[in-house]
Amino acid sequence: MQQDFTYAVARIRFRETKLLSDTDLNALLMSSDADSVMRLLRDKGWGDNSDCRPEELLALEENKLWEFINETVDDISVLNFLLIPNDYHNLKVILKCITRDQEPDSMLIEDSVEDAQAIYKAIKSRDYGDLPEYLQEVAQDAMTTLLQTSDGQLCDIIVDKACMEHVYRLGKESESDIIRLYCELFVAAADIKIAIRCANTKKKLDFIRRALAECDTLDVERLAQAAFEGKDEVIAYLGSTEYRSAVDAIETSMSAFEKWCDDYMTNAMKPQKWEPFGIGPVVAYIIARQNEIKAVRMILSAKLNNLSENTIKERLRDMYV
Repeated sequence: MQQDFTYAVARIRFRETKLLSDTDLNALLMSSDADSVMRLLRDKGWGDNSDCRPEELLALEENKLWEFINETVDDISVLNFLLIPNDYHNLKVILKCITRDQEPDSMLIEDSVEDAQAIYKAIKSRDYGDLPEYLQEVAQDAMTTLLQTSDGQLCDIIVDKACMEHVYRLGKESESDIIRLYCELFVAAADIKIAIRCANTKKKLDFIRRALAECDTLDVERLAQAAFEGKDEVIAYLGSTEYRSAVDAIETSMSAFEKWCDDYMTNAMKPQKWEPFGIGPVVAYIIARQNEIKAVRMILSAKLNNLSENTIKERLRDMYV
């Protein structure tokens, strides 16, 4: 039976009025120091009235987001496409910590589909059959690669590609246009980032092909060949795709391209503000809230490291409201 999101959308409409606007972000940016930013955020309802550190505040807000979603959505598994990348992140952390005889606790993300400690226990004991089915093969493959080659980067591309393929599959299986759109953009953006990095580091063609994942809006073979030939060829290829507007950002810097990716996704989600039913507004709100937290993290980092306002302003994402 199809899930009814009427209640969730009603609650989200109220929550949307509490999201930070561009004006709010500018006020944070103009603050004299990180303490002033924290005070303004507390005035906006951030935190739990305790005198916490910036990273604790950001983690708390992320947890509050998913607590709210769990309260409002009957079956949160419909949002696995947003949470599943955290499982793969946890897998990478666990693999590297086990091979380095370190404890992974502080680096694990709590808001995930599977319990990170259960994944850690299964991999540490090499009981891959105790892992969820979608992690069994990739965990064993990545661990074998790491033990045989000590190549952390190769381990990463094995796990990252499995993640991209998983998100893409969830998008294909969904009946929601907005979920299909999100999953397509997620994989396409990741492929472009990989292609640029491979071009800049002059990776071999086999490595590039192994790292890229299929998606509808990119010809992955052409992108791989372009990355092998160099960054200019990647840009030339992208100029023939629907991501041509990313070219200026790519030519500026990777951080500018990452901003372009987030802004592109935000703009794709904005029509959901006028949708009264369905999962679309829920997805759009989660993405908006995560971008908000990301923007605040950038501002706090800038204040703590005495970066100029102009430097951070260039990296700030467009807000949903």
